[in-house]
Amino acid sequence: MKPPKVSPAPPQPSVAGEEKRRSQRVMVRVPVTLHIPGRETASAVTIVVNDHGALILFREPLPAGSPLVLENDHTHKRVACHVTRAPKVTNEGALVPVEFEKPMPGFWNIVFPQS
Repeated sequence: MKPPKVSPAPPQPSVAGEEKRRSQRVMVRVPVTLHIPGRETASAVTIVVNDHGALILFREPLPAGSPLVLENDHTHKRVACHVTRAPKVTNEGALVPVEFEKPMPGFWNIVFPQS
């Protein structure tokens, strides 16, 4: 299976006091399965990924702090993570930011551009 095509995320304007990113972000749609405790599994897709987590497009918002297990549908690898802040709701669904419990280089099976 070919790795998904990737494109670097557009540069973001610097904000006073903003800390440097821990790893490069890449805009790529990867199908994922969310394993949410106490609920059925659900399909979603990433918008942006990095070694520390992702921004996921999901059908509904999940509360900040919610734990879940994210499964990469291409590789079937799973990683524990949590929602970092309140999602932004759009016409397409909720943009849910998640952070892995520990950095997972290689989880997305893509090579990130050099910073």
